[in-house]
Amino acid sequence: MSDDDNDDDDAAPRRLEGVSRYVTPAGMAAMRGELNALLRDERPRIVDIVSWAAGNGDRSENGDYLYGKKRLREIDRRVRFLTRRIEKAIVVDPAAQTRRDRVFFGATVTYVTEDDTERTVVIVGVDESDLAAGQVSLASPVARALLGGRVGDEVRLLTPAGAEMIEILRIAYPAPAEMV
Repeated sequence: MSDDDNDDDDAAPRRLEGVSRYVTPAGMAAMRGELNALLRDERPRIVDIVSWAAGNGDRSENGDYLYGKKRLREIDRRVRFLTRRIEKAIVVDPAAQTRRDRVFFGATVTYVTEDDTERTVVIVGVDESDLAAGQVSLASPVARALLGGRVGDEVRLLTPAGAEMIEILRIAYPAPAEMV
């Protein structure tokens, strides 16, 4: 028996290579929108404030100047981050998923926990996760447990409180866009 065939309950969760680069089309649009807003609106506005404040004399006690310079550094840092993320991103359109009977990136999955709590999550990129909206990162323990599963499968979810079995109830993907 090879190590790949080992179903030991204490086995480490499988490692997902490159998951931080996956993004849905909506996630890519959001990152591009944020980058454009920073470059087109926010940064020029702050530059104007800093320029105005610099003309007001002593910069060491000039709150507008000091805050503006700090905010410019934050904006520039975020612009660099977004630029790198966009350049390296791998856009994966869940609507193009052909194997809709299994859980993959972009799936909307409804599952039930051992205490009969039903939850629905959408598996998205790390930059898109929003727990309040039910969007979980592909790298999250829940997504890692669900990946590859089918309706009716019971999968093992590793949590800080220990392992828990969850059952997949439904799997859905967005409808493919109509061909033009």
